[in-house]
Amino acid sequence: MLRLGRREFDAHEPVIMAIVNRTPDSFYDQGATFLDEPALARVEQAVAEGAAIIDVGGVKAGPGEEVSAAEEARRTVGFVAEVRRRFPEVIISVDTWRASVGEAVCEAGADLLNDAWGGVDPGLAEVAARYKVGLVCTHAGGAEPRTRPHRVTYHDVMADILRVTVGLAERAVALGVPRESVLIDPGHDFGKNTRHSLEATRRLGEMVGTGWPVLVSLSNKDFVGETLDKPVKERVVGTLATTAVSAWLGAQVYRVHEVGETRQVLDMVASIAGHRPPAVARRGLA
Repeated sequence: MLRLGRREFDAHEPVIMAIVNRTPDSFYDQGATFLDEPALARVEQAVAEGAAIIDVGGVKAGPGEEVSAAEEARRTVGFVAEVRRRFPEVIISVDTWRASVGEAVCEAGADLLNDAWGGVDPGLAEVAARYKVGLVCTHAGGAEPRTRPHRVTYHDVMADILRVTVGLAERAVALGVPRESVLIDPGHDFGKNTRHSLEATRRLGEMVGTGWPVLVSLSNKDFVGETLDKPVKERVVGTLATTAVSAWLGAQVYRVHEVGETRQVLDMVASIAGHRPPAVARRGLA
């Protein structure tokens, strides 16, 4: 059972986490939701299309203009409070590696801290424990926040992913984070080249086998673009193919830009797997 905010999800229930970037320079939407009203409209649309989680980010993942903790908080804290007010049932996640920002967004009503940089600030897990909110434990290969990988190597990339993410998850629980609210994430593209991310996808079942719920953040990433030789705006089909494979292998939470399309892919895979009945079943019965 996965428990986040006011919601509980069965083991075979796929969950969509919609991305809402509060940044002027995000790689995919170039700041489309930097201002409050477009961002709130994005939340409303994502919820209507089937997102259970809204993931709010105040700092672009890649290199770029420096963003202080104070500026990151300015971009996220008030927005989290407004989303909490307008959408009381939605699960609010915040993508941050800083404990100080984590504390501020938890005070504002966040339910989940998405630590995409793999515990670079160990205080973030302590914040999650103190506020009894969820935590995403990610493999980033030891990379510093907002850096790109350069000639990174692994003897066995999945063995390293398991060692790091399970270790972070166990530490979080030991600190007091509710076990049913901890997720692990292989960290596609983070501290990895394209072949590493493809192998992590191919072997995702090994992460699922640990018993921790698995989150994947695949949406329009560079490993998809390099695999198909496609620019950012032409990676949706590759993303959805990777989503289908990840769903078949047992991942549970999907951090995405295209909510409606992802919902259809996840529902189709769940029905093929026997976890979801068809929405309509008239064929051959008339």
